[in-house]
Amino acid sequence: MTRTANYPIEPLILNRYSPRALSGESITDTELMALFEAARWAPSSYNNQPWRFIYAKRDTPYWQKFLDLLVEPNRLWAQNAAVLIIIASHNNFAYNNKPSRTHSFDTGAAWENLALQATALNLVAHAMEGFNYQAAAELAKLPTDYTVEAMVAVGKHGEISRLPDKLQAGEQPNERKPLDEIVFEGQLK
Repeated sequence: MTRTANYPIEPLILNRYSPRALSGESITDTELMALFEAARWAPSSYNNQPWRFIYAKRDTPYWQKFLDLLVEPNRLWAQNAAVLIIIASHNNFAYNNKPSRTHSFDTGAAWENLALQATALNLVAHAMEGFNYQAAAELAKLPTDYTVEAMVAVGKHGEISRLPDKLQAGEQPNERKPLDEIVFEGQLK
């Protein structure tokens, strides 16, 4: 499927999607750190930068512990990732330790930068909500003023045929809702 935007946008944005077919190959530390570097430059309220990325590379002591956090349907395909990442956000501002209402919003911007950088490097970055959030917080040793936001599987593109049959059909970029369903002038209709 080829995606078509209704207005001119950057191809990088249009071509980003979240495949599940991963090769099981490693990625370099340079590739991995480039993803985190891209995330680092995201905008945030008061330049707070509340995002935190805790990762486990394949064939390291943390790998199985991170993989075990995932629900079985995600574990089926994410086991072929090169890296698993827990994304968390600090709930408070660094400058005054008062609650930040936008910590999750800001961390979402950092995730998007990471995802776009992965696309630019021809890597997969697939975010997931299907995992044990409490166990992830404990494994990452997060203080109580942090929120676990998501987990991400990162790796090289793999063969779709390696996926279970039920997942193969969804291995293509999908469409988005039309603008008139998500954009409103003045008030929600």
